[in-house]
Formats: sequence, structure tokens, C-alpha cells
Amino acid sequence: MKQRFDNQRAYLLHTYPYSETSLIADVFSREHGRIPMLAKGARRPRSALRGVLIGFQPLELGWFGGGDVKTLAKAEWVGGVPLLRGRCLLLGYYLNELLIRLLPREDAHAILFDAYEEALATLAAGTADAPELRRFEKALLREIGYGLTLDKDVRGQAIRPEAHYLFYPERGPIEATADESAPTLAGKTLLDLAADDYRDPRTLAESKGLMRQLMAHHLNGQTLQSRRVFIELQEF
Repeated sequence: MKQRFDNQRAYLLHTYPYSETSLIADVFSREHGRIPMLAKGARRPRSALRGVLIGFQPLELGWFGGGDVKTLAKAEWVGGVPLLRGRCLLLGYYLNELLIRLLPREDAHAILFDAYEEALATLAAGTADAPELRRFEKALLREIGYGLTLDKDVRGQAIRPEAHYLFYPERGPIEATADESAPTLAGKTLLDLAADDYRDPRTLAESKGLMRQLMAHHLNGQTLQSRRVFIELQEF
């Protein structure tokens, strides 16, 4: 059955060529999740889609089709968001890669869409990116079924700010022993992360390390292209 949807809020995540004149566009829509779409003729020099299918910009799309790949029927740029630049652009690619690799197709996640939109707005404004990135990462894990328990340890005991913890991706935090040699997290970091409070520099650093560990776990060791580029630029 061919279904048609119009006036759908969405963002472009990625495109790749399809035939000499068309593209496959991977989009993230608020009401229908991540969807691959055939953008017919989008590679032609005079195509109206060439100036519309832009990453990190709010779009309004219409599409139809009953198969795995839908057909893009209409695309309009909503506007109102500055283009991402420099480091913020790389962080935007990081968000997109996480969605492409971890989010199933056609699985709606309105809360995650809103978190993505808020993160992009923060990056576009050039303000401190860590809080919104951590909120997005937490929302992504929660929406794909791996929500974090940050205020209690694996035994159900309340996290103590002054204690130190190991964090196991499939279980949660476990209080470390005095002779623990593995990297640990301050209990305050876990509580701050739960409250989205990143004013403490230690919280900022440790929460970043924890989220990197968790994303690597759920990516099954796959290296993100955006992270590799970011590391290479830092080395350069």
C-alpha cells in the first residue's frame, strides 16, 4: 500500500548518489523516525532540491511509497538556523552518525528529535556544547532502550557524592574498592549527569569520558568517522 505524508518536520542526515541524477537521502523526521528516500533528479544542476537538501537545517518534507525506500515528493527549507561551522560542524556530524548507526529505520522518537533540534540550535549559536551533547546522548540511549540509572548503584543503593564508582554499560555503577586500578567516576559526576549540571570541570570531563565509553559499547567497537576526523585535526 502506497502511503503519502506531507508537511513533515525533518532533518537531512546523509546523502549518497543513486544513478547519474538522483540521490538517496537519509532523513530524520519527528513523526516517522529515520527514513531513506529517493530524491529523483536531485543531482541535476538545475534541480530545485539542490539548494534545499542541506544538513543541520530544518526542513518540511513530503513523501510517498510503501517499500523500504520512500520517494521524496516535496522539500522546503524552513530556515531560521545559522549554518554550523568549524568544531561545531564536526560535532553536528557526530550527532548524525550516532542516529544513522544506532536508530532503527521508521521508528518514531519525537523526544529524541526535539533533543537533536536543541543540540543543533546550541551548536549553531556557538555556545558551550557539552550540556546539549550530553542531553542528546542520554536521550538517544534512553530511546533505543538503554536508559541510564545514575542516582543508584546496581544494588539499588543511593549514589554517594564522595564515593567513586566503576560503570558497567549493561549493569550500571558499582562502588569501587580502595585498591581499584581501573578508571573510576566520582559519585558527584553521576549525580550531576543525572541532573544535567555540568558546572563542575570534573563533571564535564568525566561525563564526556563515560558517554564515550557507552557509545563505543553500543556501537560494538565501530569507529565513528566524525571522531576520527576530529582526532586527526587535533593532531594536525
